[in-house]
Amino acid sequence: MNTIFQLFLIGLLLTLSKLEACNYSSKGSVQFPGNFSFGVSTSAYQIEGAWNEDGKGVSIWDDFTHKNPELVRDGSNGDIAINSYHRFDDDLEILNDLKVDHYRFSISWTRIFPNGEVKYRNQAGIDYYNKIIDKLLASGIKPLVTLFHFDLPMEIQKMGGFISPLSIEYFVQYATEIFKLYGDRVKHWITFNEPWFMCKLAYGDGIYPPLINASGIADYLCIDSILKAHGATYRRFKSHFKKQKGQIGISLNSPYFIIADSSDKDILERAMQFNLGYLAHPIFSKAGGYPEVMVKDIAKNSFLEGRIMSRLPSLEGEWKDIVRGSADFLGLNYYSSAYIRYASQPVGRNPSFERDTNYETYNKFPSQSSQSCDPAGLEGLLKWIRKEYNNVPVIITENGYRDMGELRDDNRTSYLKTHLQAVLNALNDGCNVVGYTHWSLVDNFEWLFGYTIKYGLYGVNMTSPKRDRVAKKSAKFYKKVIRSRILQMEDV
Repeated sequence: MNTIFQLFLIGLLLTLSKLEACNYSSKGSVQFPGNFSFGVSTSAYQIEGAWNEDGKGVSIWDDFTHKNPELVRDGSNGDIAINSYHRFDDDLEILNDLKVDHYRFSISWTRIFPNGEVKYRNQAGIDYYNKIIDKLLASGIKPLVTLFHFDLPMEIQKMGGFISPLSIEYFVQYATEIFKLYGDRVKHWITFNEPWFMCKLAYGDGIYPPLINASGIADYLCIDSILKAHGATYRRFKSHFKKQKGQIGISLNSPYFIIADSSDKDILERAMQFNLGYLAHPIFSKAGGYPEVMVKDIAKNSFLEGRIMSRLPSLEGEWKDIVRGSADFLGLNYYSSAYIRYASQPVGRNPSFERDTNYETYNKFPSQSSQSCDPAGLEGLLKWIRKEYNNVPVIITENGYRDMGELRDDNRTSYLKTHLQAVLNALNDGCNVVGYTHWSLVDNFEWLFGYTIKYGLYGVNMTSPKRDRVAKKSAKFYKKVIRSRILQMEDV
């Protein structure tokens, strides 16, 4: 358990410095544009519950948490979660209280297509998301819908999951049916949430379901399949659903990087290409394909290992053209920055993503274990995107702070304020940021952490049958910002 927990923390890159040192100054206007969209995020498995009710099928997270409860920090699961399936009206009430412009939620693939195949439809699941969408729109809240947020149908996994090319067509078929069902009302879609993070932990490190431990190989195959599924879905939407006039993007996660040694200045670009660039370059760059540094170095490492081909799949020809330009906006998930330096000796397993990068992350403040707060990293990341990808529209789809669930959550409130300031600074500098989405609306099931850490603006009484939602200090602060569109330091 300790090893798994440490790997998970490393993957999140959230243990770098004390939050108490977090402060950030304005670089221009303190007012957000009138058309800037504020929202909050959740995902299906983390909040819905009702895991086997009304015809829903089994996802890999249902299967994993039931068979391996010891791998979740508190042995918990999402069987009931905060019971949003039965209590969406309670969520709607707090969404209306916040006055958000948009609500980002995900659809559970198995709630609509229990075994993953579109020929077997579940009307109760279809009705559930119709209800959510209609009630959001009636409240003046735009639905921002994620098609996939980690919960792959178990039957699709039995056929190989995302290391199988079959997953590409299964996903396109699934997405096509969802567009038919809801595209008359939903105008903003996200295909995948955090492919790099999911593939790394699920197919590389083997600590997320489906527990495939094949680093530097299966995780690369997983990302390749997801990129192709995303690109093919985008092309299908643009060719078959033009009348819906919707937009599609993808949510990518990345830290920003801090370099202590100026002699390592070129490492920043390398780290950015191996992280955000890994999936963003094929989609948003003019050249398309994987970043050149990755193609070159992973091929070199593969041949040194005695392989006859690169471990990084080829993304050329027709697929390169399908993926290139296949997004109307970039969804960005940012939590923290990471200190990096060139590795003095090979790091990670052989093979592995870590070894291929040739740099290492480290904690500059080893005696401090609190979560990092680096709003400058968010500003730097947005400016890098502006430069690298021709100022593509960016919606921040996740940004948040974890704690133990305090209602007077001063740390989260400070984190939220300073990161909103970073967004404003980037806007003032010409970055095309069109929205901000806080993770998360409510405390929920946080994957391998279970319910031991909290990210919500609203706490949840897990001992209550109603799972009562309770506003935290951060919710009150965020509500004030949304209503006034102005950031004021004295409100923190």
